Parts: sequence; C-alpha cells; structure tokens
Amino acid sequence: MGDTLLDYDAEAAHYDATRGGVPRAAAAADAVLRLLPPATRTLLDVACGTGLVTERIARPGLTVLGADAAHGMLRAAAARLPGRAVRADARRLPLPDAAVDAVTAVWLLHLVPFAEEIVAEAARVLRPGGAFLTTVDKDACHDVDSDIDAVLRPHRAAAAGSDRTELVTAYAAAHGLDPMPGTVFTGHGQGTTPRDTARKLRRGYYASWFAGTPADVDALCARLAGLPDQDRPRPDPAYRLACFVRRPAARG
Repeated sequence: MGDTLLDYDAEAAHYDATRGGVPRAAAAADAVLRLLPPATRTLLDVACGTGLVTERIARPGLTVLGADAAHGMLRAAAARLPGRAVRADARRLPLPDAAVDAVTAVWLLHLVPFAEEIVAEAARVLRPGGAFLTTVDKDACHDVDSDIDAVLRPHRAAAAGSDRTELVTAYAAAHGLDPMPGTVFTGHGQGTTPRDTARKLRRGYYASWFAGTPADVDALCARLAGLPDQDRPRPDPAYRLACFVRRPAARG
C-alpha cells in the first residue's frame, strides 16, 4: 500500500512517528550498508526526508549528504546532518558529474511519475563503479497475505507502481547502470490494522494502486469493518532494496 503525494512540509513534524520511527530507519540504513561497495567514501541520500535513515548510514570514513525538496523535511534533516543537508529537486541535483560514490533513494520512486528522471540524475552524479540503491516494489511489498490483503487484492491495479523492479531496471540500463544483487529489510511499524486501512482508503492514500470507484471504497470499508481484531496490526512488510552499479567510462 502506498502513499499519495502528501504535503511533506506539513508531514515533517509527525512523519517519523507514523512511519516506524527508529526501528524502520535503522533496518533501512543497515540494508544500505550491506550493499555499499567497500570503496564508498561519499554518499548522497536523495529525498532524505527528516534524515532519520541518513544519519544512521554515516560511518567513519563515509561522508553522507542529504537532499530533499521539502522545507519542513529539510529543517529536520539539517538538525541531524549539520552542514550536510541541502534543498534540492531529485531531478536536478546540485552536484557535478561523477561527484559521489553512492546515491540512495529510499521510499521515493513509488511516489513520483518521473522515476526515470531521478534514476538518470543519480547515474549522472555517480562515479564509475559507484552504486545507486533504491527501494522497489513498495506497494507490492505491503501485501503480506493477510486478511486485509484478501479484501483489497482484487482492487489492486495490475500495473501499479512507478518503482516496479522491471521499470527501474530498464531505466537504470538506459543510463549506464548495471543490476547487482539486492537485499530485503523489515518495515518495522508498517503492519496495518483493518480500522486504519479503511481510514486511509477513504482519504485516498492508496491512489498509486487502487483501481476502484467511490462505491467500491464504501463496500471495501464495510468488509474491512467486519474483520476481527480491528486494531491489531498485521505483519510488517519486507521491503526490497535494489542495487545498480555505474558502468566504467567508455574508453576513447
């Protein structure tokens, strides 16, 4: 289940608390660190949000920078990354070509209709041999085969998700990035309840995959209300982190 394009300036104040907090951020950061090439010395976290994940990637010998387009998010990130957070559009990063060893985009591509532009810009600022790490298939990962998913699954659009693995892999290939083995990590605190799912469905949170009408929303909410344990979270999702490596520069 995905997010709509929210007002991230307004969301910044309570974003971490509603997105799994430190446990989810730490799991994402650990996944990033597992995939980074050993020679990585500089990393740019695109759409870093509040910086909760970004600050957990930082290690001695690894300079980590954050970029986000939302003022509210950036204020929070700047407190966690003093002097290392900048306001920037992910499609127009304020860096020269081949400037960093790694670029991360965690929980970003599923939100936007211009995923290829973000992949292309990440490839531009990567040095040859550098890694682009990004979450993929986020909406699909939220289907944990629970009773909630059994209710919603018939209304999932077949081709939903601008971060589908096959799309991101094609974008990467077109911009000089080759696929490498990825990893998975637990989305702590993201297991949903029937009551909260119905609330989000009515508010349009699932626009990225929901294929239905207002009448369908009413019918689905009625079915969700009939499920047991209305406030018991179902299992957390397992998110997928893909890895792509910048090809060496062509010899003239």
